[in-house]
Amino acid sequence: MIEQAQHILKHVFGYDQFRPPQDEVIETVLNGQDVLVVMPTGGGKSLCYQLPGLIRPGWRL
Repeated sequence: MIEQAQHILKHVFGYDQFRPPQDEVIETVLNGQDVLVVMPTGGGKSLCYQLPGLIRPGWRL
């Protein structure tokens, strides 16, 4: 699923790569596990829940 996440990152959000540790957080969420992330303002926290929401079935807006 991380390949799909990278595709969405580029084509929906316009970024070429994840910031550390976004890829680990997103992969953990996509695997159905809980994760707690503390990141600074502007560190990309919102992408960590928005992107999995676009991938997981039933999580669409």
